[in-house]
Amino acid sequence: MPEQRLAFGPFVLNPEAGTLLRQGLPVAISYRGLLLLSAMARNAGEVLTKSELLNAAWPGTAVEESNLSVQVASLRRLLGSMADGTEWIATVPRVGYRFTGAIEKLDEAAAARNSAEPEPSIAVLPFVNLSDDAEQQYFAEGLAEDIIMRLARLRWLFVCARNSSFSYSYRDKAIDVKQVGRELGVRYVLGGSVRRSGQRLRISAEASDTSTGRQLWTERYDVQLADFFTLQDQIADSVIGAVEPKLYAAEHQRYTSRPPTSLDAWGFVMKAMPHIWSWSSESELAVAEQLLRRAIDADPDYPRANSLFAWTMASRALLGLAEPAEVLPKANEMAQRAIAHDADDPWTHFAAGYVHVMARRSEKAVAALTNAITLNPNLAIAHVILGAAYGFGGMPEDGLHHLAMAERLSPRDSAQQPGILTVAGLCHFVAQRFLDAASFEHRAVQLRPHFGAAWRTLAAAAGMAGNLDEATHALSEAKRLHPTLSVQWVEKYYPMVREQDRAAYIDGLRTAGLE
Repeated sequence: MPEQRLAFGPFVLNPEAGTLLRQGLPVAISYRGLLLLSAMARNAGEVLTKSELLNAAWPGTAVEESNLSVQVASLRRLLGSMADGTEWIATVPRVGYRFTGAIEKLDEAAAARNSAEPEPSIAVLPFVNLSDDAEQQYFAEGLAEDIIMRLARLRWLFVCARNSSFSYSYRDKAIDVKQVGRELGVRYVLGGSVRRSGQRLRISAEASDTSTGRQLWTERYDVQLADFFTLQDQIADSVIGAVEPKLYAAEHQRYTSRPPTSLDAWGFVMKAMPHIWSWSSESELAVAEQLLRRAIDADPDYPRANSLFAWTMASRALLGLAEPAEVLPKANEMAQRAIAHDADDPWTHFAAGYVHVMARRSEKAVAALTNAITLNPNLAIAHVILGAAYGFGGMPEDGLHHLAMAERLSPRDSAQQPGILTVAGLCHFVAQRFLDAASFEHRAVQLRPHFGAAWRTLAAAAGMAGNLDEATHALSEAKRLHPTLSVQWVEKYYPMVREQDRAAYIDGLRTAGLE
């Protein structure tokens, strides 16, 4: 029988699914923290000894009590205080801890009610390009993408990730908002259209309730291109006001991230985005970098352009398309420059975290990616890379936890799915579940046949699982995409932090035939 969900204050804990929600939004809780919270919440009001809690969070593993203290302190910061100012977790000196809050067990009826009345949530669909020039599609999509970023800064509003709401099945067809609501699990849908003529824009936008199909709000804007960034703020404010007026009045704080000084710079970044998430192709990365260079030429300090360029360089290191010792320092420099110019942009910290992952700096990677998620709790890709940071760092269960959060945030994300699958395979490999690892990597290469990192881990996993035919084939594909792949390269550059994990990875690749 499935374990019941536990509600306390603004939180809902699902021990079985491994999720914690605050007012319907996922909370970035660590895997050990989630195990501890689950144990205490199940036994609310009772004192759990330190040994009981250590066994709950680190079963079968000998760890120092200081680890427990660190995790409890982190939980307290995460949960904050109760309405009366007291803490959710009380210390019982020399014994252990006690969960002091009132727990409500949510039964199936409550779950059904919760499903019928979800927390405020919205999906922003790609705006339709009505211009004669098909090249202007990037302009329409870029407008929707920037609105997503602004809305996502509101911690009370669940915003469906870009790659799910931009799903191909919603393009070029009449939108059934009820169907969108069912498929994406959101209460509201925002859509619209863009028509560009010379230096003028006509933009129409509307928000609809997915439960009724009723249009809540609609507006049309006729502006000069020079007013474009102001227009984005107006649309975001109007939508938030229509969706939840009371919360808007109480909690909305305008997102004032620095816009680029040049509309051309913004446009180049928007054009680069689809190529950045290819995960696999050198030619795709080359196109993205060419566009990002043009953005940086137009505005050298544009944080988003610098961040994404850092991402592409780190991707080249992972895929064996560039010497890591050469590109990673440059990538780190660009990411840090982006943070210096806009520390409130989650993408700057996200890029820095990815670079740290590739350079085997696990602690810095986790810190940077956690910052990105704090700034934008709906940034699904940050959960994917945080999962990779934990996997490469030797904490596979923590990694799988964040992958589950990424899939919750972006349930139809075809662009990120290969990355999610290959990181899942990595986590299972580190946990020595080699058959599971091979299964996930096999699914990844089916979706992205040119994904060299997935072929490489498939070869290692299949080799460790004893499937020589699959291992040999996977290695041949990996070497086709990464001709310089060798045992020495893995030992020197592969992002696995622990020597025992790299040794197992190399053993699997040697079984597949790598020298």
